[in-house]
Formats: sequence, structure tokens, C-alpha cells
Amino acid sequence: MPCRLVALSFDANDPLLLARFWAGVLGWELVDDPDDGIALLPSDDTGFRLRFLPTDEPKTGQNRMHLDLTSASLEDQQQTVASALRLGARHTDVGQRPEERHVVLADPEGNEFCVIEPGNHFLADCGFVGALACDGSQGVGYFWRDALGWPLVWDQDQETAIRSPHGGPKITWGGPPLMPKTGKNRLHLDLAPPDDGDQHAEVDRLVSLGATRIDIGQGDVGWVVMADPDGNEFCVLTPR
Repeated sequence: MPCRLVALSFDANDPLLLARFWAGVLGWELVDDPDDGIALLPSDDTGFRLRFLPTDEPKTGQNRMHLDLTSASLEDQQQTVASALRLGARHTDVGQRPEERHVVLADPEGNEFCVIEPGNHFLADCGFVGALACDGSQGVGYFWRDALGWPLVWDQDQETAIRSPHGGPKITWGGPPLMPKTGKNRLHLDLAPPDDGDQHAEVDRLVSLGATRIDIGQGDVGWVVMADPDGNEFCVLTPR
């Protein structure tokens, strides 16, 4: 049985501040994380938590992944934007065109996210957290399909998307050209085998799919740090 997606983790200079921001935006419960840092528990069908891990490294460049938040109406979109700005977000420019109707914001540590316009058909049946949108190749979309055992729900023009059979957000990859990677990604995915699973066997399976084991200076820890075929870091935690 494939491992499951446990969390989307943020490297944060101030984990508590960033966790409180996202708790306010999403309406999720803030808790201590059993592995490290601080976590938010979803109050909907998102299916994975958000984790905020301490780092001294400043953010540089645009993130390779970001959250897309959905809107039921224009008023709803405006309210989400206004609420995020009150909590500490700011408008940011990532090259979006004037005619595009989504709003691009950055959280208090500069992590980009989008508030999607109402009537977006691609995210129509998704919840408030509509997608985890990633910069990535078609091949990496296939890798994550096999890694998580989630079916493809989009595969056109080198753009791919997968979604859990249980619903929740889509994970999307926009195809080439890819943004240059500058250092460790600020956001990464955490996976874990089921309670009766085997971490080492899961690592071997992911390697067979195209992942690699990497060293980011993690030392002697209980999780395994890996990179997907596009070089994006992710972690395989102990069974849970």
C-alpha cells in the first residue's frame, strides 16, 4: 500500500507567527506537531496537515509550490483577500497578467498563494483549499501519481494533476519551462507509510520510481530525506 501524504511543511523563520497566520486564513486548529515545530489540523476534507518548521535561512526567490484558495462568489473572494491582508499578507507580483482574475498574495514570510476567482471550473468540486499548485514537469506528475497512488485527473499539454480518491485538494504541475531551483525549497511534502508499513521498503519503492536519497544536513533523524525527479525535497516519516 503506498504511503500517504501527511503534511505540507513550511520552513519558517518564526513558525508560531506563520502558523497563526494560516490558522486565521483557513480556520484550522493549531497544535503541537509530534515530529517538530507547529502544525495545523484541517477542519475539512483537505486530508493533510500544515507543518511549520524552524529555520534561520531567509526566503530567496519564488516558491516552486503554493496553495490555491477557492471562492464561491466575487464577494467571497474579496472577503478572503481582505481577511488575509488583515492577518499580515501582502499583494505580490509573480508575473500575473492584468486580465487574470485570481489574486496573488504572500504570507508574512513571503510565501506566495492565490485566491482563485469564482467560477473556476478546474477547482469547481474542491473545497476552500482547492489545490497545491507546483512548478514541475509532466514526469514528476507521473512520479507523484505512483508515489501516492492517486489517480491522474488532468494530463494535457505536459500539465498534470492528481487527486486523492477521497477528495480534497488537487496537486498540480504546470509543465515546462521550470523555474530555476535556488537552494532548498521552502515548502516540501511529508509522506508516511501506514501503521503496518515499512519505512525502508517504502524508501526503496520510491527510489525505484525515480526518487533519490539526499543529505541536507539532517543528521541522525527518524525520517528519510529524498528528492523527486525534479529535485524537490520531500521526507518519508516513520509509519503512522
